[in-house]
Amino acid sequence: MSENFTTTQSGAPVASDAHSLTSGPDGITALHDRYLVEKLASFNRERVPERNPHAKGGGAFGEFTVTEDVSKYTRAAVFQPGATAETLLRFSSVAGEQGSPDTWRDVRGFALRFYTTEGNYDIVGNNTPVFFLRDAMKFPDFIHSQKRLNGSALRDADMQWDFWTLSPESAHQVTYVMGDRGLPTSWREMNGYGSHTYQWINAEGERFWVQYHFKSRQGVHNMGNEEAERLAGSDADYYRRDLYENIEAGNFPTWDVFVQIMPYEDAKTYRFNPFDMTKVWPHADYPLVKVGHFTLNRNPQNFFAEIEQAAFSPSNLVPGVDISPDKMLMARVFSYPDAQRNRIGTNYNQLPVNQPHAAHVTTYQHEGNMQYSFNGSEARVYAPNSYGGPAADPVRGAEGGWETDGAMIRAAQTLRSEDSDFGQAGTLYRDVFDADAKDRFHDNLLGQCNSITRDEIRERFFQYWTNVDENLGRILRDGFAAGAQGTTDGEADLAAKV
Repeated sequence: MSENFTTTQSGAPVASDAHSLTSGPDGITALHDRYLVEKLASFNRERVPERNPHAKGGGAFGEFTVTEDVSKYTRAAVFQPGATAETLLRFSSVAGEQGSPDTWRDVRGFALRFYTTEGNYDIVGNNTPVFFLRDAMKFPDFIHSQKRLNGSALRDADMQWDFWTLSPESAHQVTYVMGDRGLPTSWREMNGYGSHTYQWINAEGERFWVQYHFKSRQGVHNMGNEEAERLAGSDADYYRRDLYENIEAGNFPTWDVFVQIMPYEDAKTYRFNPFDMTKVWPHADYPLVKVGHFTLNRNPQNFFAEIEQAAFSPSNLVPGVDISPDKMLMARVFSYPDAQRNRIGTNYNQLPVNQPHAAHVTTYQHEGNMQYSFNGSEARVYAPNSYGGPAADPVRGAEGGWETDGAMIRAAQTLRSEDSDFGQAGTLYRDVFDADAKDRFHDNLLGQCNSITRDEIRERFFQYWTNVDENLGRILRDGFAAGAQGTTDGEADLAAKV
């Protein structure tokens, strides 16, 4: 039994650094998981006021239009035929701080809000369909590994690759990031994804699992390392400038909205866990279904008020939409609004950019810092009451759900026949990257390898990519060895000349 064990902030030993407490391996995350709540709540309060991840970004407003009929899958008003809704889209970088260059290699945030007649609906995703993790217990650790060392305050390749190589579920997303998609040409020229699995419920109460895809009509274009480095030095706000200037010029970017739809029962027996955020659903099994499109056509009038204070959260749901057993999503439903309360204030939803456009907004929550709106003096502030105050409506507010086995345990999601941390990453490398993309990918990884200083981490780096693809691992080992030999020969030549 090791004497070097993790504890809570009050000193009690913890049972797991990797697994949340859930009702069965695929069940609901328990709110009484004291360590998860402590870990996420502490993480949410680490920096004020900039966001911890996704600090640097920009955005614009637009309009969403439904052009198809998906009403048999969801009763959400925003997705009914012919419906329109104002939208707000915020793009961002995950790891960098407010002043970081836009063109550092990174995942790009893609946070989309629909101001619907039934309230705000937020889809908080990225420009990749997957993520680094499948359990939020590891999320604060992941972000810490991408930030800065305690002493030097410098970013460090060793701690980044130490975390990734000890977290094999990251391989699929790291393959995306180290590939061409890690450096989009602009925010306008990249796709967006909801990344999580969500639940749609139709008027009859039937449930379906869905994943969102937002396809750029501008195409998907990426830049090379040299161009990215040049722009990082010459125009650190390149993406922000590009979006603003194009919209000002009337060049309004548009994305087509699609969903993949999985019948509710399919999820129980599908060949890999469909709620694993590190996996994609093959389009051959669940093809894209068109919903509509949205266009960004209005820049913010005040960046701070309308973009920096915009508070997105996957907890912002509307009737006909709900969450899934995705462990990352369940934790984000708590973590995101909690982070916004800390970052902006208790009443952040009263700010104009966050106010819902629904005709009826009534809540018994009141007071707190920065309260702006309030009910009349005769209004009751509690429920139930006998003064004619609002009451919950189980029909309008009908929620989704799923079955669980009920046992509270800490465990990884249930493994199925084709569950693998490296399988889809290998498919992406072998079957999606063309020859030129593979060459660029190899160069990117060798550059990363050369920045690792600890031999132990470098060896895990080679094994990590060998697990993705055996030939890829061999290319990286050989490339690093050739580079190291070249350095040794050069040092010998220099010594001889001296």
